[in-house]
Amino acid sequence: MKSSLNIALVSMSVLTGEHTHASVVRELARALARPVPGGDQRNHVTVYARRYDEATRERTRLGPGATLRLIDAGPARPLTEHELLRHVRDVADELRRRWSGAARPDVVHAHGWIGGLAACAVARELGIPFVQSYHGLGTVERRAGRAVHPARIRLEAALGRGADTVLAGSEQEAHALVRLGVPRPRIGITPYGVDGGHFSQTGPTLPRGGRPRLVTVCRDLTDGGIATAIRTLVSVPGAELAVTGGPAREELENDTAVHRLRMLAKELHVADRVVFMGRMPRRSLPKLLRTARLVLCLSPDRPSPLVALEAMACGVPVVTTPVGGNADSVLDHITGLHVPAGRPVEIGRAVRRLLAEETTRHGYAIAAADRAHSRYSWSRIAAETLRAYGRLLPPEEDEPHPAAAAEEPAEASVPAQARESDLAAALMS
Repeated sequence: MKSSLNIALVSMSVLTGEHTHASVVRELARALARPVPGGDQRNHVTVYARRYDEATRERTRLGPGATLRLIDAGPARPLTEHELLRHVRDVADELRRRWSGAARPDVVHAHGWIGGLAACAVARELGIPFVQSYHGLGTVERRAGRAVHPARIRLEAALGRGADTVLAGSEQEAHALVRLGVPRPRIGITPYGVDGGHFSQTGPTLPRGGRPRLVTVCRDLTDGGIATAIRTLVSVPGAELAVTGGPAREELENDTAVHRLRMLAKELHVADRVVFMGRMPRRSLPKLLRTARLVLCLSPDRPSPLVALEAMACGVPVVTTPVGGNADSVLDHITGLHVPAGRPVEIGRAVRRLLAEETTRHGYAIAAADRAHSRYSWSRIAAETLRAYGRLLPPEEDEPHPAAAAEEPAEASVPAQARESDLAAALMS
């Protein structure tokens, strides 16, 4: 493998916000571009994304060796999945134009299924190794009762079969990909990482009262995890629950989800122990996490894996439903507890016992911080990702001369299943 790679990351999601997908792609790009320990060679990483705001610059430096390049395709505003699919071909055409010249990458890594549609066909056409990460599957969304695009599951399966490597975020996602028909030998597992410099045990904290504080962090207040956490509080007398997520703090009074949850807390007589903090900037989240005795991740089907990792990095044990990445990162009775979804009485008993056993909880906290900073550091995740890329690339001394490579038809490296997949049809529709 070459000592320095030109890596293209492709995403159709908004990459300027604080949601999980954006944070993961940005942090991965920065980590991939850092020199390996003891070396001076740096990979060059370019993140390609669709422009979502006219005010944003076409090119933004993410860090040394890492750049975000925006592509104009469709209106410069956030779009639904249905709307995005109309502009996949425009993005693909622009990627083809850029990658056919001096910006040709050594490997293409798509993030999200729509990003995969834009990148896969172009990478295959140009004979560039192609890697796919999903950040959530349509089959999982549909089982949870959420609406998914009619073509999503079929196209995710085609992407998986057409990719050289698929990087799942957890063991559960890997099993789901096998059920979709993706060959198991092509699937690797590279979980999300955590910024151990920002999320750490030491640092400033927010004010706290005399009650033991439980914290739950979410993007969607309606996913079921927050309601379960409020019901759990009934069985944990004396504790308070800080709820972070949803709308900004100044908009809480007008939010229907917050209103329903406050009514639930009032009916259960725990309203005085539930604090809604609204959406919190990522830079402030460690200040809250450091005040928590425990962090609750109780979503029945779609917990954010970053929340558990960030809490662990701050030295806080996590009580979680064993779903997705949380099933892998949180070790039951070592760094936290696994609890059944939607069982607040049972969860409450477990939380109450752990709060009462200070020595046990302190041991969990030490193990949680150690696991987050060692297993889930971005440097380690980047190294594992680079090893996955390396398995697709020829040794540096075996690379063909450019003239010889030009004589070989690019299509010869494209598997039949990729050429016969739904991807070309999706781009042409």
